[in-house]
Amino acid sequence: MAEEKFTFQSFSKNEENKNVSEQVDQDFTDFREDSERDYRPIRQNRQGRTGCMGGIMYFLFVVSISVIIACLTWMAASDVLALNKDDKTAVVTLPTDIFEKTTDEDGNNVSKCDINYVAKELKNEGIIEYKGLFKLFCSFSHAATKLDPGSYEMKTTYDYRAIVKKMQTGSNAMLTTEVTIPEGYTMAQMFKTLEENDVCDFDSLMDAAANVDFQYDFVDPNKKGDPTRLEGYLFPDTYQFYTGMEPASAVDVFLSNFRERMTAEILQKADESGYALAGIIKVASMIEKEAANDNERAIIASVIYNRINAGMPIQIDSTILYLYQDHEGAPTQDMLDSDSPYNTRLQTGLPPTAICNPGMASIRAALNPSDTDYYFYALDTETGTHRFFTTASEFNAFVATQQY
Repeated sequence: MAEEKFTFQSFSKNEENKNVSEQVDQDFTDFREDSERDYRPIRQNRQGRTGCMGGIMYFLFVVSISVIIACLTWMAASDVLALNKDDKTAVVTLPTDIFEKTTDEDGNNVSKCDINYVAKELKNEGIIEYKGLFKLFCSFSHAATKLDPGSYEMKTTYDYRAIVKKMQTGSNAMLTTEVTIPEGYTMAQMFKTLEENDVCDFDSLMDAAANVDFQYDFVDPNKKGDPTRLEGYLFPDTYQFYTGMEPASAVDVFLSNFRERMTAEILQKADESGYALAGIIKVASMIEKEAANDNERAIIASVIYNRINAGMPIQIDSTILYLYQDHEGAPTQDMLDSDSPYNTRLQTGLPPTAICNPGMASIRAALNPSDTDYYFYALDTETGTHRFFTTASEFNAFVATQQY
């Protein structure tokens, strides 16, 4: 019995030891797996936090760039469209020397301006904020061939499109100046007056008078290159000129007014006179320079025609002085002796051109001279008017009483 009990206990002891060993192995295995499980989640959480932070930073970067782009776009749009800008006015002048003659894609002659200059002036005057943006707009809109010389009153409330449109001849932004040209002014005097009033410079006006193809039948195309071809046809009047306008346009203002004044009746009467319009204007210019008042005009006209018809020199000193416009007083002896076609002391017939630009009163007197037999006249220094004579002896006797 005792032996059997021992055997049973030994078996149980071995079995128990085996179970304990297996349990230890299992516990170690579970510990290792638990350790690995505990280790891996810790690593994964750290990566998750890093990825989340990177996403936030990227989001903030995108938002920042978007805000910057939006701000820049708004600033550009505000300048292009003139949004939320302070109301300011400034005068911007585009001088003629920033324009050059060129041809467009179709081969047409056009005037092209220096957009760099325009953008700089607009920026300096505070009309625009971004020169580069304005130049980019001008390149797309072909503004270089649309702008015209002149002085313009520009406002910050004008968008880019309006700015380009306003800087064109005839726009309500173009500054004007009122200029009055008296009767009897020569072309040179008229052009100097325009220069003094900032309309155009003298030399460019003279160049236009000489070389521009003005489309009027009274302008002699055979005399192109000579500015005096327009003398007498620049009608004296009060005008509104654009400041800084094209010289040819300024000259055309005078010529257009002259053409409107020359009615069909006047043109017909000029043809019937035998002198044509050119001759009538020459006579009218001498009347304008000589007459002391309106009552004398038609009488002086009769003296001029009487002498021409008699083959006598007209002998009017104002024709001689036409070549010496800066000279004051009576002609000198050298002037009187000069072999000039304007010297009507020596030459017979009318001078080559008018000697000034006459008004309508003198033109009408040239068309409707008085019917007289006068061949001479002289200034009465006491009254400031002229005395008229039929014979040279009467004339000389009166002149002897005067101190000229």
